[in-house]
Amino acid sequence: MCNMSNTNEILEVVSQVLIRCVVMGVVVLLFWWGGLAIMGDLVYGVHSKLTPMSRQQFNVIHYAGMLTTKAAETLLFLFPYIAIRLVIKKRTKQPSNQALHSDSAQPGVVEGVEENK
Repeated sequence: MCNMSNTNEILEVVSQVLIRCVVMGVVVLLFWWGGLAIMGDLVYGVHSKLTPMSRQQFNVIHYAGMLTTKAAETLLFLFPYIAIRLVIKKRTKQPSNQALHSDSAQPGVVEGVEENK
């Protein structure tokens, strides 16, 4: 029983880490989007001086980066979080199988029933 409890604790900690990663990813995307919405011209001016590009290329690069970041966040953090939460939910719903699979039980013998010899 101790092993199952330890496994549940580990899964719980991992799920908490993953959901925090999702939240941090959303915050990064919001800052990225907000920065471009508020200071887009300034950011474009700096980037276009370093690497000559049109405004359309600049927008495509940033929106593709945001899309890639969102997809990576979903695949690497959100989906594993959901999967782990489903496993935890399933493990806590299942009744303890210890009574059915005790170490003292012999194959072919039902517990609580004595054999007449």
